[in-house]
Amino acid sequence: MLRLRYLKGTILTGEVKVPHSVWDGSMRSYRAMGMHYAEAADYLRNSGIPFSDEVLDLLPHARLNSDVEPRPYQLEALDAWITAGMRGTVVLPTGSGKTVVGILAIIEVGAPSIVVVPTIDLMEQWRSRLSSSFSQEVGAYGGGESQLLPLTVATYDTAYLRAEELGNRFKLIIFDEVHHLPSPGFSQIAEVFASPYRLGLTATYEREDGLHEDLARLIGPKVYEQKVAEMAGDHLAPFRIEKIYVDLLPGEDEEYRRNLLVYKSFLARSGMVIRSPQDLKRLIMRSARDREAREALLAKNRAMAIALNSASKKEALKRILRERAGEKTLIFTQHNDLVYRLSKELLIPAITHETPKDERAEILGAFKSGQHRTIVTSKVLDEGIDVPDASLGIILSGTGSRREFVQRLGRLLRKVDGKEATLIEVVSRSTAETGVSSRRRRAI
Repeated sequence: MLRLRYLKGTILTGEVKVPHSVWDGSMRSYRAMGMHYAEAADYLRNSGIPFSDEVLDLLPHARLNSDVEPRPYQLEALDAWITAGMRGTVVLPTGSGKTVVGILAIIEVGAPSIVVVPTIDLMEQWRSRLSSSFSQEVGAYGGGESQLLPLTVATYDTAYLRAEELGNRFKLIIFDEVHHLPSPGFSQIAEVFASPYRLGLTATYEREDGLHEDLARLIGPKVYEQKVAEMAGDHLAPFRIEKIYVDLLPGEDEEYRRNLLVYKSFLARSGMVIRSPQDLKRLIMRSARDREAREALLAKNRAMAIALNSASKKEALKRILRERAGEKTLIFTQHNDLVYRLSKELLIPAITHETPKDERAEILGAFKSGQHRTIVTSKVLDEGIDVPDASLGIILSGTGSRREFVQRLGRLLRKVDGKEATLIEVVSRSTAETGVSSRRRRAI
């Protein structure tokens, strides 16, 4: 009888060729990536070929029950995922309870499950939530830990390194912030794991580079989506978005236009047109071997840095903070140097990727208690950290990424009675930042 078995991230099917398999002479067997396990098993059953299924080596486990109380849209998301064969991605805004959908999926499958997350902070958050929801210890792979249990949480980095070892131990694999999965390297996690049931969770499905299109191959299609605007007022706080324009100072304006001229002159001479991230990537690659291209790229970056970090923005920020004194406020910037400058000048606690974990926890705790009313941060609070409730967000600078914009808005949308969230963009007038702002707002 044919033995269907798992070996180092692949499945072996003996002399029977199944979909996506190739012949491996050294093993005297057809071989396919682990992700094709379910399809291979279905093919053998439908073909009437007798086989022993030895692929999954599941950990012994107790019954996986939880008293979690889902909201109607979370049940809708679960039903859509089940209808799609328990494969696919659920898209819900930040703060809407994507973790609950993951818990419901674990209950539905009722078998060992692993959750893959991008950061240590998210690993600990999921671990705590799963432990309380299922009243059992939860394993972890990441941050120096390697504990394998029927419910386990792993970082993308560690799951990638240990994929061949862990790939046949879980029936369900959940990818939180699944937009990370198509990145080079991380996609191999989905390819190597044999888990037949797969769930992706994210607030922002699309990637600027278009790689999100590979998610259907790796874990299944997008099965359910609710946008921020659709949930505001009912399940999320109502919100409004404002835009404030400021003018560059005379010296800044002169320097901005000088650098922009260098950049545009090169594009005109070279015939290059920059309309997409792929076009910009080609310019970056060209700059490695072309001195003029490199000078043009540096000039572009200098011009944008002037627009993003104009001194006029600091004055606008001071005015907003005076007018809305007392509101719990998050200030977002693109660059750390502006974070530290504002922190020092305005006596505001700062959080960047350089902030030690204990200090960050202390700042967020003081923000939650109301001891701190304002935090200034760069990208570190965009994703993967549980941020206490805030009602006002101020974007002093950022990219054109729709994902970044949705995540920053999501930090304000935790529903509290009587609360209306406000996100204010401060944009340098008559600069390339106006286009950046327009691109990211399309997400809403």
